[in-house]
Order: sequence, then structure tokens, then C-alpha cells
Amino acid sequence: MTVVWQTQAQKGRRQVAAYINRQFGLNRMKLFRQKVDQTIMMLMQSPNIGSIDPLYADRPFSYRSVIINGLSKMVYRIDDDVIHIVGFWDCRQEPQNQAAQTE
Repeated sequence: MTVVWQTQAQKGRRQVAAYINRQFGLNRMKLFRQKVDQTIMMLMQSPNIGSIDPLYADRPFSYRSVIINGLSKMVYRIDDDVIHIVGFWDCRQEPQNQAAQTE
């Protein structure tokens, strides 16, 4: 499996990492990045481990999500042997706003 990050998801990941760095320091940001990398590796092994995300029920594809840490959520879809990371954000945002920003 390969992983493709959509631009909006990359931006969200950078924003969350910057927030963690500002609020909690460099070491916590590094741990966050490691957790993201570990989650990606797990998805490559078992892409269906994420829960089907109900915010995307009206979309043509089936979208899944995984919680990275208590504050971050990553949304993806599977297309043959490609995992498309389509959203990445702080879970404290309004869910409807999150879904509207994705793909």
C-alpha cells in the first residue's frame, strides 16, 4: 500500500504540530510526529482499522478515521492499494466544519 496526503490534510497536520510545539514544547511535538508515523505504518498493514466516519456518509467513498492522540483525528479513504489521507485536524473543532474542509 502507498499513502497519499491531500494538501488540506498536510496543512492540518502542520497546524496541529505547530500548536503542540507552542503549547507543550518540542519533545511533545516530536512524540506527536512519531505517533502519526506509527499510525500510518499500521494503516499500511491493516487499512481498515479506522472506524467508518459518519460525518462523510453522504460522500461517494467510504471514509474512515483514526484518533492520533486525544486532540487529533486523521480521516482517510482507501482506493485499491492507495490510502488517501484527506483530513487532519484538532478534534475540538466543530465536526461539521471539519467535514466541510475535506476533499
